[in-house]
Amino acid sequence: MLVLGIESSCDETGFALYDGVGKRLLAHALHSQIDMHRAYGGVVPELASRDHIRRALPLLEQVLGDAGCGKNDIDVIAHTRGPGLAGALLVGSGIAHALGFALGKPVIGVHHLEGHLLSPLLSQDPPEFPFVALLVSGGHTQLMHVKRVGQYELLGETLDDAAGEAFDKTAKLLGLDYPGGPAVARLAEFGTPGALQLPRPMRHSGNLDFSFSGLKTAVLTEVRKQTNLCEQGRADIALAFQDAIVDVLALKSMAALKATREHRLVVSGGVGANSALRKRLQADVTKRGARVYFPELQWCTDNGAMIALAASMRMAAGIERAAHDYSFTVKPRWDLGSLTT
Repeated sequence: MLVLGIESSCDETGFALYDGVGKRLLAHALHSQIDMHRAYGGVVPELASRDHIRRALPLLEQVLGDAGCGKNDIDVIAHTRGPGLAGALLVGSGIAHALGFALGKPVIGVHHLEGHLLSPLLSQDPPEFPFVALLVSGGHTQLMHVKRVGQYELLGETLDDAAGEAFDKTAKLLGLDYPGGPAVARLAEFGTPGALQLPRPMRHSGNLDFSFSGLKTAVLTEVRKQTNLCEQGRADIALAFQDAIVDVLALKSMAALKATREHRLVVSGGVGANSALRKRLQADVTKRGARVYFPELQWCTDNGAMIALAASMRMAAGIERAAHDYSFTVKPRWDLGSLTT
């Protein structure tokens, strides 16, 4: 079963072909809009939607060419139905359904976050079920107990800003370019360890929820304190901020492993590419006699491969059936827990 995956939830346009029978990725292509949005300091929804339109068909042709397939070889077309930017989702969904109608192929809508949860299974060393997943993607920070495909238990989530949003907002306060995560991480490399301490929100909350808006406010306070903020001062703030984020994410992740009695932690989403976070989690799970799985960096960002994989796995598990109904809606807000079987 050859599944075409289409991702267009935000600022990346992704296409991929996944062989569900052979369980292998045949080809994938991705276009990032980072350079376009950098001038505005963040994603501009209307520009994102228009760029998806421009990029989609060339990426489709590229993937088909790389896989040595024709359009009629596609068995199922999967697309991101939500959550995400409404206009961006409509582009991908519209293309998926138009292509399905033209080719007479069934179409399936996929939850974007389920794609991220399952993306580590694309890795060379994939985890087995069940596991705890730390999902740190864009506007989402969640801890999930993943028992099998389609069975997800929410353990904790952010009550306000997600980790990725906090990185972006801190980057703006420090005068750094978008996207904020990589920019703050680069600057933090020059920070002086221990020069500054920032709060660890909800560290002792007694649950697995997160909150990062107060940490962002603490950064703002430090920036305002230093009227002539020098480069070293900015680097010290960046390091202190990153340390605080990493500390909270690691502590909550270890608490989730303890609560579920699982021995596998899977990290997915863009913030999962942060090297400081990876180093800390690796050290912490080793102490517990557990194991942490990180997807390759190419699977940390949004991509079509994770959408094709999620659709293929849901169909193989018998919990989703692709349809020849070419009417569609998108779900900019969509609770992942609603997918649980």
